[in-house]
Amino acid sequence: MSKMKQMYLNLKKFKLIGIVLILLWIKTLIVMLAGFNITPHSLMDICLLLINSIGSLMIVLGVSFYFRKKIHAFTLFLMMVIITGILYADLLYFRFYSDYVTLPILFQFKNVGGIGPSTFELMSPWDVLLFIDILWAGWYLKKKRRMPSIKPREKATYLLAGTAVVMLTILLGLIKSPYLFEEVYDREQMVTAIGPFNYHLYDTGYALGVNLNPLTASRNDTSSPLKYTKSKENEQTDLFGIAKGKNVILISMESTQNFVINKKIEGEEITPFLNSLVDESFYFNQIYDQTAQGKTSDSEFMIDTGLYPLASGSVFVRNPDNVFKGMPHILKESGGYYSAVFHGNDATFWNRNRMYDSLGYDRFFSKKDYEVTEENSVNYGIKDIPFFDQSVSYLQDLPTPFYSRFITLTNHFPFLLEEKDQFISEASTKVDVVNRYVTTVRYEDEAIKEFFGKLKEEGIYQDSIFVLYGDHYGISEKYEPGVMELLGMEDTTLNHVQLQQVPLIIHIPGTEGKTITSIGGEVDIRPTILHLLGIESRENLSFGHNLFTRVKNHPVIFRDGGFVTEKYIFKDNMCYRRKNGEAVMDNQCDSYKEIARKELGMSDDIIYGDLLRFLE
Repeated sequence: MSKMKQMYLNLKKFKLIGIVLILLWIKTLIVMLAGFNITPHSLMDICLLLINSIGSLMIVLGVSFYFRKKIHAFTLFLMMVIITGILYADLLYFRFYSDYVTLPILFQFKNVGGIGPSTFELMSPWDVLLFIDILWAGWYLKKKRRMPSIKPREKATYLLAGTAVVMLTILLGLIKSPYLFEEVYDREQMVTAIGPFNYHLYDTGYALGVNLNPLTASRNDTSSPLKYTKSKENEQTDLFGIAKGKNVILISMESTQNFVINKKIEGEEITPFLNSLVDESFYFNQIYDQTAQGKTSDSEFMIDTGLYPLASGSVFVRNPDNVFKGMPHILKESGGYYSAVFHGNDATFWNRNRMYDSLGYDRFFSKKDYEVTEENSVNYGIKDIPFFDQSVSYLQDLPTPFYSRFITLTNHFPFLLEEKDQFISEASTKVDVVNRYVTTVRYEDEAIKEFFGKLKEEGIYQDSIFVLYGDHYGISEKYEPGVMELLGMEDTTLNHVQLQQVPLIIHIPGTEGKTITSIGGEVDIRPTILHLLGIESRENLSFGHNLFTRVKNHPVIFRDGGFVTEKYIFKDNMCYRRKNGEAVMDNQCDSYKEIARKELGMSDDIIYGDLLRFLE
């Protein structure tokens, strides 16, 4: 038999594997381009997108014959189902969070919604097309067709070929992005470079590897972040200590984005009370959402610790037993503050029952402390109005001065609210989620108004400082066209980044209001509060800046490595001029990229290594 004929017969054995490989490759490519909205910007990007899933798919499909003499039909079918399931899970997660599933997020699945209204809202009738090849494979393999035998040498050659493609992919990825594996937090970059399946493999190894960091960490590892954070400018203003000794009341406004402030729908204000509060408060109108996969828990973490959240998973779930120096610790040391959190959800949600102990809180009022009924709850728990109403009596009994946080719930995706609780009509965009969002934000606003009224009645208002902030975005990229329609904006990168702004309102009774236009992020809230309370924050390791004196050219850093500065925006590995959204050369952003890489790396080292235990 000629060598050519023998080669043909050998390749023919892999015909079925080849067909399945091509089907999965096409499906993966379509999901990356149409589902993940990955846009190739160069010939290298195109090459990577075309090859980055082939090697890993080959290796996984080979499981159907590695340990058998013949291709095992059911195992091959099972691999198709698993691969499609991973792709679809990524797609659903990306549709809301504009992000990719990580290993840690699987261990906090209940905190991102699980299976329920939120998940079904993200599904599309077109999704059925992802499963057509599985139906074909099931029908084809059910025929009990005779499967070819695969010799050991052929198995080795196949595995070697798949591995070679994976290594080529990684090599090309590193040529394109030299910091690829240092910037592990940039999942968009990683998926574009090495493909979703290689990314998941690397993410799993990385997530398991960092668990060993505390074993190798030492006091010497704290020197760099301490030196870096102490070098920040810390200029005092005449506002230093203006709220000294006052109670601190933080209101975490669920999913509240800044575009709702002073916005009207058919002549009606979406947030009439917040609008009135803005006039007599310090209103920061360019504060950006810096949360990652931990969402609300990430915003809490940044405000209490001055550290960045983790890129993957939530610190609340992954590192609740670390040593932290939270706001409760600082305020107790400096002013004898009592600290408490009020939240109408289960104490175990986001692992708060454990994490709050590490942050230094004295008391956590959770769902068990509230009278929660079917009548007064919706979606994720008790509605905001009864939540605040029932909280006032607890607040009255707290020792003073106190530091407290109230976490609202009603304005949570998918923004469900009964008609009897609606204070404004739904918007009339083409996106139902956005239309409903208007009603739940308006309900939240009314709840806060009633809460302020009760605090005035009980004599708590005058001796308190109020910090109201949006914890993270509510409308993801999937639904942003509805917001663009609502606001009459064009769908551009510049406008998308602008929509990531959340309101920050600091209200001190009797103090004249002022709108502050300096850019900032949630990590900057802690030093700003400490400044107003007259507490020197230089000695408290933090990556935040006092918003009253924040250095203009310092970037507001996002967890994926993107950032905003006074002049530039860096998003999806592209540099834009902030003034007009025009793309510019990457070197315009290089110095800021280095700052982002340094700060995110230091923050991660502190958390993964539990370094603050050495500073106790």
